[in-house]
Amino acid sequence: MVLGGGHVLKEIDSQGDCWRRASQVAHENAGVLPRDGDRVAVVGCGTSWFMAQAYAALREASGHGETDAFAASEFPEGRSYDRVLAITRSGTTTEVLQLLDRLRGVPATAVTAVPDAEVADAADELVVLDFADERSVVQTRFATTALTMLRAHLGAPVDQALADLEHALAWPIGDDLLERRPYTFLGTGWTTGLAQEAALKMREASLSWADAYPAMDYRHGPVSLTDGASLVWFLGGLVPGGLGEEVTALGATVVADPLDPVADLVRVQRLAVAAALAKGFDPDRPRNLTRSVILS
Repeated sequence: MVLGGGHVLKEIDSQGDCWRRASQVAHENAGVLPRDGDRVAVVGCGTSWFMAQAYAALREASGHGETDAFAASEFPEGRSYDRVLAITRSGTTTEVLQLLDRLRGVPATAVTAVPDAEVADAADELVVLDFADERSVVQTRFATTALTMLRAHLGAPVDQALADLEHALAWPIGDDLLERRPYTFLGTGWTTGLAQEAALKMREASLSWADAYPAMDYRHGPVSLTDGASLVWFLGGLVPGGLGEEVTALGATVVADPLDPVADLVRVQRLAVAAALAKGFDPDRPRNLTRSVILS
């Protein structure tokens, strides 16, 4: 009998309500989020870092200002920014708190689910997404809600994402998708960060062999891993240049549907949980992981 997964399954299913509220949060917090023209550094750890990558690429590509994303432990000391934006679900991640302490004097906004956590003292401003907090160790709705809120702040409507989310939550997961070697996720531009997050979900929830690359860079070595046992997933649909046809010719299963990329990520979340349950794992409590990394 397989136990577990109850929290993460409910959290995945609840994302529509969270995304709707995220648009309002973006409007209410416009004054503490990055302004047009600001030079911004976005930081986080794990899933939050991948959301930072997606937002940074999206913000800069849409003309709102130079934007860099860093793992909090790898922030380049001495570089100048107008604002630091930290994404931390728990508000207790050691590397984020230490970085914000070192950057005192630089305006800092934290996006968190826990308003009374330590990050409240470390950051100048908070954007609180407590309605998207989670009991599962594996992040799903907090990450997508944070990114949806930041997309809304850039002026992106949520309507298409919500429509595609309905498709993602109803997507049938065949048994043939549950044990692929490897799962490879490909993105371009801002979806490269989503591809990294998709691979992380498969690894942490189901201990699957999963990796991620910029789509066009996949040809430069990683394609050698691909065969009939592989699944290759293009986040947000195929890229031009015939790569999808090349991968199909190698015998791999290709997933490349033109969904909103964040809604497409929800399909991967569901696949990761299904693969975990099929192996008898508890995706609410992956081995060796805790809700927040707190260093002594």
